[in-house]
This record gives sequence, structure tokens and C-alpha cells, in this order.
Amino acid sequence: MGMLILGLVLFLGVHSTRIVADGWRTAMMARLGQGAWKGLYALLSIAGFVLLVWGYGLARQQPVTLWQPPAGMRHVAALLMLIAFVLLAATYVPRNALKARLHHPMVLSVKVWALAHLLSNGNLADLLLFGGFLLWAVLSFRAARARDRATQARYPAGTVAGTAMTLLVGIVAWAVFAFWAHAVLIGVRPF
Repeated sequence: MGMLILGLVLFLGVHSTRIVADGWRTAMMARLGQGAWKGLYALLSIAGFVLLVWGYGLARQQPVTLWQPPAGMRHVAALLMLIAFVLLAATYVPRNALKARLHHPMVLSVKVWALAHLLSNGNLADLLLFGGFLLWAVLSFRAARARDRATQARYPAGTVAGTAMTLLVGIVAWAVFAFWAHAVLIGVRPF
């Protein structure tokens, strides 16, 4: 469990600098240069991600059950994951109405992903992993919206084509992951 916790602290810690130390982040970026900052950020993020994946895999070998979710939660989780994939697509597809309205769809996608997995899993490692990401996403979204208000950020209006493409990409990505990639990469078949 220690490896999972270390990975979470490192990965989410690096991704929390804009939440808890935005001024320090800006000063460090100016001091090191943008390229060096991004390189250090990427290196620490990758190290944290590797540790959390490895730690989660180890923790799954000796699960500590906290609760047994009802079987119906798998269906709720599948629906929430469809929403999470559409939100993730909204991050990258230009000029879609979701990004125009929500402004930070990737962070919302992480929120929905984490909640879906908390509802359908009841082990200690699941609580740490998905609960940690959910808490981070809540704080990150709050900080991002505060930055938007402070800078009076404007987002381009969505178009019908951009929104339709977002929905299509999100649904296809969800289907590929739900019916094939989740089993290959995670070792668990959602359906």
C-alpha cells in the first residue's frame, strides 16, 4: 500500500501546484525556464504515475475489503464512464458546447471517472486511488474556476459540428475502452 500512497502523493502533488502554490509555480517556471520546468514536471509525473500503477497492482493482489458495492453500481459506473469519456473528448475537440459551457472538461472527466470507480469498487486501494483523484479534481476545478474569474477568461462558443464530433469521439472511445481496452490494460471486464 505504501507504493500506491507514494505514487499518489508524487503524481497528485505535482498536479496540485496550481491549486496550492500557483505563485511559487510561476516563480519556478521563470527561474528554471519553461522547458526545464515542463521537463521536471513530466519526469515527476511519470515517476508518480508508475509508482501508483505499480502500487495499485500490488494492493489488488491482497485486497482489503471495506464494503461490497451492490451489483447495480456497475451499471451506474458504466453510464458515468460514458459521461467521463465525452467530457474527456470535449477537452480536445475544438469549438464544442461542452467546453464553452463547462470550461474545464478534463478535470470534470476525472471527477466523474473517480466517482464511478468509487461507486463500483469497495477495497482500501480503490478508496485511496479513486478517492484521492476525486478530492484532487474537486480542488483543481475550484482553483481553475477562481483563476478564470480573476483573469476574466473567455472561451470560444461551441458549434453544432464541434459538439457532435465531441459526442461521437467520446462514445466511440468509451465503447472501445469498455468492451476491449479495460480488460487488456486493467485486467477487469466492465461487462
